[in-house]
Amino acid sequence: MKCLRAAVPRVGRAVRLAVRRGHRKSRRVLTFGLPTVWGAAAITYKLTCPLAQQNGLGARVASSAVFFAVGTGLIVHVRRALLRELRQARQVAGAAQRALLRPLPPRIGGLTVAAAQMSADRGATIGGDLYEAVATEHGVRVVMGDVRGHGLAAIGTAAAVLGSFREAVHDEPDLAGVLRRLDRAFARHLRERAERDGTAAEEFVTVLLLEIGGDGGLRALNCGHPWPYLLSGSRVESLSSADPLPPLGPFPLPRDLSGLHRGHLLPDETLVLHTDGAEDARDAHGRFFSLPEVLREASRNAPNGVLGAVFDSLRNHTGGTPTDDVALLVLRNERQHPSTSGARGTAPPATMHPQPTTHL
Repeated sequence: MKCLRAAVPRVGRAVRLAVRRGHRKSRRVLTFGLPTVWGAAAITYKLTCPLAQQNGLGARVASSAVFFAVGTGLIVHVRRALLRELRQARQVAGAAQRALLRPLPPRIGGLTVAAAQMSADRGATIGGDLYEAVATEHGVRVVMGDVRGHGLAAIGTAAAVLGSFREAVHDEPDLAGVLRRLDRAFARHLRERAERDGTAAEEFVTVLLLEIGGDGGLRALNCGHPWPYLLSGSRVESLSSADPLPPLGPFPLPRDLSGLHRGHLLPDETLVLHTDGAEDARDAHGRFFSLPEVLREASRNAPNGVLGAVFDSLRNHTGGTPTDDVALLVLRNERQHPSTSGARGTAPPATMHPQPTTHL
């Protein structure tokens, strides 16, 4: 009996492997066999059919119809194969997107959250923008970043930065330690890529770090990234006018990295973090997109409504897809008293059926 039980899993694995091999062989037959059959039918008709040897009008019409049918069959077959490959590529890209930019819960540490990103590459779901929000014992910590370039080429850099952030926010007592961890992870990623590819990687990434304490106190460190907008009623203003530090990569970090205190995020106030792709978007006449104006009109909406209003206005302004990746992260303070922070996503959900953030 023991031998029988040990043999059952091996038999099951063997059956599954045989089925997979059968599927692969079937796909090969369909990929290469059908065009061969169509081509052989056309050649056989031309060489052996008496009608194909005649020069009359009827014979030429019949020959044309045969070759048209064969050509149409080949085109349809190739088109179906390409569409199948495209669907598979999109499924892989979607899985990579979900692993890299994990959907945020609708509530984190008493803050209502909504986030989305739009890739500049047509048909792509992955861009060079990155964001994350994590509830820790130090407060809700947020990162928004923009990797040089966009599309699949930036995914490795974004993954390195986000992976380091997700670990560092729980370990480091202040934002300076988090930023230094990100800088080291980014430099290590560039060295490893240079050793692997044999080329010097010239890349940089802008990073904005925010910490929102239980009392709403805001601290920030900014390396080359646009400052977020603060929405209070119908008032829209930049969180800070201070010059940011240089982006990560070209220059070493300064020794003094004390997080800047930026006031408080009061109840019912909203922070909108964004990448420069939003404000750099232009219309057909070269006019820049006015993000503050759109935010002013949408300031009364819920965070998801703010996202929808901005992306709809962006599409209307650019006539389709912007030329650069765009990411938005909206945080609204709905705390009525100082909240206790726990692990990421452990705060009580806003609804019984929370909807994850989307990637546009």
